[in-house]
Amino acid sequence: MNTHAFRAALLAATTFAFAAPAAAQAQSDDDNLIIVTAQRNNESGVEQRGSVGVLGDKDAADVPFNIRSYNAALILNQQPQTLGQVLENDPTIRTTTGFGIAGELFVIRGFALSGDDIGYDGLYGITPRQLVAPELYDAVQVLNGSSAFLNGAAPGGSGIGGSVNLIPKRATDADINRVTLGYTGPEHVGGSFDIGRRMGAGGEWGIRINGTARSGDVAINDEFRSTYVLGAAIDYNSGPLRASIDLAYQRVKVSHFRPKLRVNSLTVIPQAPDAGSNFGQPWQFTTLRDIFGQARIEYDIAQDVMVYAAFGARDGAEEGIYSTPTLVDAASGAITVSSSFIPRTDNNEAATAGLRAKFNTGGITHEINAGGSINWLVNRNAFEFYALSAGQNNLYAPVTVTPSTTVTFAAGNLDNPLPASTARLSSLFVSDTIGLWEDRILLTAGVRLQEIQSKTFDVTTGVQTGGYRESAATPVVGVVFKPADGVSLYANRIEALAPGAAAPVSGTDVNGNVVPVTNAGEVLPPFVSEQYEIGGKLALGGIDLSLALFQIDRETAILRPDPDQAGALEFGPFGIQRNRGVEFTLAGELAEGLRLIAGGSIIDAKLRRTLNGVDEGNQAVGVPEYLLNANLEWDVPFVPALTLTGRVVHTGEQAANIGNTLFLDDWTRFDIGARYVAVVGGQPLTLRVNLDNVADADYWASAFDSFRPDLQLGAPRTFKASVTYDF
Repeated sequence: MNTHAFRAALLAATTFAFAAPAAAQAQSDDDNLIIVTAQRNNESGVEQRGSVGVLGDKDAADVPFNIRSYNAALILNQQPQTLGQVLENDPTIRTTTGFGIAGELFVIRGFALSGDDIGYDGLYGITPRQLVAPELYDAVQVLNGSSAFLNGAAPGGSGIGGSVNLIPKRATDADINRVTLGYTGPEHVGGSFDIGRRMGAGGEWGIRINGTARSGDVAINDEFRSTYVLGAAIDYNSGPLRASIDLAYQRVKVSHFRPKLRVNSLTVIPQAPDAGSNFGQPWQFTTLRDIFGQARIEYDIAQDVMVYAAFGARDGAEEGIYSTPTLVDAASGAITVSSSFIPRTDNNEAATAGLRAKFNTGGITHEINAGGSINWLVNRNAFEFYALSAGQNNLYAPVTVTPSTTVTFAAGNLDNPLPASTARLSSLFVSDTIGLWEDRILLTAGVRLQEIQSKTFDVTTGVQTGGYRESAATPVVGVVFKPADGVSLYANRIEALAPGAAAPVSGTDVNGNVVPVTNAGEVLPPFVSEQYEIGGKLALGGIDLSLALFQIDRETAILRPDPDQAGALEFGPFGIQRNRGVEFTLAGELAEGLRLIAGGSIIDAKLRRTLNGVDEGNQAVGVPEYLLNANLEWDVPFVPALTLTGRVVHTGEQAANIGNTLFLDDWTRFDIGARYVAVVGGQPLTLRVNLDNVADADYWASAFDSFRPDLQLGAPRTFKASVTYDF
């Protein structure tokens, strides 16, 4: 047994031995109640409700969209260290990283959702943009599908296939006093605390403070991660007035991280190296610091009429030395290494305000939503890119190379970056949800008028180099039909919106000749993606099921022959990527003490119209043909207080280049775990162990994020253990 395995086994044995004396004692009825409550905390960990943007918090059965929430109990029990590890439970999402960085990127319905476009209680631009520590949040809410009407245009231009919204922790009716100690092999240790109280004569005041500190090497060889977060919330809830303030601090550092692998024009996919190997460089690092929060207020001006407003802000700073490893020989594993140094700061604000009114007219109910939103974003940036390092790394026998100091491209003040871009996204929205037949039929129609304004600057001189101001209307139509209790059928037509692009000066025609572009310099209106979806939801006992069929057509900007001028091209939103698919999810209690989160999706992602027709009809890069997940928990009836867990994640074949000459094989990962609840001093002490990727399988997990084959290696076998005491 190696040192790391010995440490993990010793910690697990010590932890369970600590609880044994308490478990061995005769248990009272109160003790048994504490154990059962702790075991079954929040059922499966998935709630069939969530925030639906301007429509507010809704049950899934009442909206014409596919929504669900992963709650704080699931986050605590599974010991995730990033948002992506929470979303591993979702059978419709896969997580990868951006190229050359440690930041996470999410793939929903075959389209990217970047960290810039993760919502914070419905506000864009406030969440830390690359890595998110999940300990600060009470729920991770997922909405599958486009959402330009519901949430507004995403500032980063992603979120076409779905959105994720984070709900900060706030005080609950029950007092919270919780401490947790955690360990991730081989050397990552830390702890967290969580305290919540309601105060005042009627409990109208609430306060919640929680924080986490963890640091050390993780399962990838010599990859170091540290995370420090602190969150605080104060809320007031009395009579018609509700108000809250949420503040948070997050600092994350990742050193010697393992980046994606670029393989450029190779004709074969290289064999995946050992899952724990690290072909990154020791001098690579990224440091991310964010201070962010929001203030929110709601007031009931009548029984069914509410006005609300929210304002949020984030001050973010990033700095890192990043590496671009490029494989040049699949057989030998030779890798060239280039590098860059990029400091960045972000100063973002977001605000929304609106009115929600419910009323009845002749047996027909209405819910009116009207209001507006605005985002201000400032990005300051500088960079230095360096020549290839003198030596070569190796995929199968990694070595350290000396980074080059020869600057090939640089701009901006590295110590004090100037603005690279500013943006303002503003909108006005209105909708009406009409209820018929005692609200068994719910018809929703609405429109959001949106304006996107952006400016770009020379980061060396500060001079403005470009500008953009365009607007668009994004409508929504949806219907819900509930023919029987527990049954909900729905359909929707909704859009996504992304900033347009500027036309180039010239391009290459079908014969390979360079020809002029007639609308050179023109900035296109925002790109629109259209979604059509039908589906159904079924609540059967303690089980919730959903089924959705969807089609999303995404506009892309390409060149085509100008019909009015021979020998020239025009630039416009003439390209189309069409993603069609089926999604199925299941969550709930199959039998007493047996809980399941499962499902799958099938996606046909095709390039429908492309530049000069090249690669038309091919599969989109990095979109798996199908996904399957199953996460099972079993409260062992013959061993009181013990819960066993298991998870399987399966991902189908995916195209690794736009020409569809390279494909990644399908892959499967198995995770197992256990929880044990002991009663100490009349309070629950919960012990957890998890082992992810039990077989230590070696596989390329993703090729998403580029038209080149950029490969993400799957995570190695990872041991986690924690102990939580609620007092």
